[in-house]
Amino acid sequence: MTYTTLVDVQTLASHIDQPSWVLFDCRFSLADPSRGRRDYLSGHIPGAQYLDLNQDLSAPVIPGTTGRHPLPTEQEAAHLFGSRGVSAATQVIAYDDMSGAVAARLWWMLKWLGHDAVAVLDGGWSEWITSDGATRTGEEHRVPADFRARLRPELVVTTDEIRRRRNRSGFRLLDARAPERYRGETEPIDPVAGHVPGAISAPFRDNLDSQGRFLPGAELRQRLEPLLESSPASEAVVYCGSGVTAAHDILAFELAGLGQPRLYVGSWSEWITDAENPIAVGDEA
Repeated sequence: MTYTTLVDVQTLASHIDQPSWVLFDCRFSLADPSRGRRDYLSGHIPGAQYLDLNQDLSAPVIPGTTGRHPLPTEQEAAHLFGSRGVSAATQVIAYDDMSGAVAARLWWMLKWLGHDAVAVLDGGWSEWITSDGATRTGEEHRVPADFRARLRPELVVTTDEIRRRRNRSGFRLLDARAPERYRGETEPIDPVAGHVPGAISAPFRDNLDSQGRFLPGAELRQRLEPLLESSPASEAVVYCGSGVTAAHDILAFELAGLGQPRLYVGSWSEWITDAENPIAVGDEA
């Protein structure tokens, strides 16, 4: 069986020694970027390799041009996954300690590269520990594999496209950040507060239950479908602060059976690099 959205801890535990399964630990803290690797080295799910959001899942930031987590090139990303043992026959599982907020970035990147056999561990590290899952310390490696990308460029939206389309009838732009950041009441990370005019608030944390697991598909559909109005999910665009937690919303749409929206990778942190781009605050009508 191929897993393309989520996997639970029981399923992962039963496949932990499966050679065709490759596991990635994506724990990361914006406040302390080195903490994720330290936590990984002190304890992780057996077989997991560590991928750093800043160093591995993002390209270098170009000040004044890109957002905080620009995408690597197709070639860079393909080399990364191939060097970590991912091939066309590999089932990839990603986890973090933020209910999938970072692991979903890896999930989305592999979808973008044309690799569908990738899933996020539901509940992540905390669910694994709560379930008395085995752990291991130190660094882990896999034998490199031949990873060949089949790029899906249609999944990515640029700032220029947002500028052109945001006022068009039927265009759905969703903001995955916390409501207070969307409204511009607070901005703990980026230098400018607010949202892209016309965007609809769709906080990624609303995809989760009180235990940090994804809501059932039917509940997600009840929440997300009204945000689309009459537009297909494939025509909607999701953004966040830097193109990371927006992928959590995209995963939720998939779980809801609604299809996969597109990702504005540059997101808010790229939008505000151009002073001519308009900014809105408060709730949209």
